[in-house]
Amino acid sequence: MASHRKSRPTGSLVAGLRTPALATAALTSVALLSQSAHASPAADDRPSLEEVEKKVDDLYRQAESATEKYNAAKEKTAKQRKRVDTLLDDVAQRTQKLNEAREQLGSFAAAQYRTGATAPDTATFLLADTPQDYFDQTQVMDRLTGRQKAAVDDYVTQQSETMKQRREATESLRTLTASQNDLRTAKATVQQKLTAARELLAKLTAEEKARLAAIEKRKQEEAARKAAELARQQQAEQQRQEEAAAQQQQSDGSSGTGTSGTSGTSGTSGGTSTADSSYATKADKALAFARAQIGKPYVWGATGPDSYDCSGLTQAAWKAAGVDLPRTTYDQVNAGTTVPLSQAQPGDLVFFYDDVTHVGLYIGNGMMIHAPKPGAYVREESIYYDGEGSIHSVVRPA
Repeated sequence: MASHRKSRPTGSLVAGLRTPALATAALTSVALLSQSAHASPAADDRPSLEEVEKKVDDLYRQAESATEKYNAAKEKTAKQRKRVDTLLDDVAQRTQKLNEAREQLGSFAAAQYRTGATAPDTATFLLADTPQDYFDQTQVMDRLTGRQKAAVDDYVTQQSETMKQRREATESLRTLTASQNDLRTAKATVQQKLTAARELLAKLTAEEKARLAAIEKRKQEEAARKAAELARQQQAEQQRQEEAAAQQQQSDGSSGTGTSGTSGTSGTSGGTSTADSSYATKADKALAFARAQIGKPYVWGATGPDSYDCSGLTQAAWKAAGVDLPRTTYDQVNAGTTVPLSQAQPGDLVFFYDDVTHVGLYIGNGMMIHAPKPGAYVREESIYYDGEGSIHSVVRPA
């Protein structure tokens, strides 16, 4: 009888591992390869160039955010210090008046004593716990002359006002101390972020710095392309509006709508034209000032004339045009009328990021003048310098 068992494959046709020794050797090789593969990143755990770029950009943004907080704290501190100085001056003046009133009452008391009056009422008044305790004694009030009564009234008034002003001054001093603490904290935060960014950049090799510069150049080229695209859109929109206005004017003329109707329309148009012209005149002055600052360094907290931060530059530029803007981006964003980006005009303020921590001065054609970041200089640049998504809003300040 033939056997039903199949013959066992031999030689190179064996699919599995034939001996424990071979299996052990293979597993050892796999383990070594696996260890080698996992060990290679550990040998060089430095972040990639893209990670360094992102980290540095984030640190600069955080520093700029801290700068605006520093600016706000500095402005608040200055106002509070002025308030405290005013209160202290007022307290000093009122104290002087209080002393004069006290001296006058003292002279009345001395005169009473010299003339042998029944009781030195004025002296009793000065020794009373409160002025009201004395006045409650109506029999004493009857003995006061008109002049003495006026002196007492003046003393009470001066004493009350002086105490009130002293309390206000004390509270203002507390607020000033808190503002100064906020100022120191914001300053320390800015310095910490800038130091961290510089340390990251210092670790880059010359080759990595060159590659980083190439990445930045590509970003600038893309930003310039987007700016040119916006410029074309704005020019097309302006041309469309001009053609529509010309057609409307031609239609009104051919239909004979009447002098009054035409007059009303042109009156509205004239009013708008006058407003636009007034804004353009101021904007030209602001832009002329900003252009004159190109090449000056960005310095956090600076408002000129030798260096600027972003909001310091826009504030100074519009001040040259006779328009006072607040100090910080947080306040400047509310100091005008918000307009769509497609309708941005030269002189408008362009704000960036969700936390509104950067601002530039629009010059037209998708471009702006701004103080970019620490280590950089005031320059013209595309409003898309950090991507389209970074643009927060556009505000017309005058």
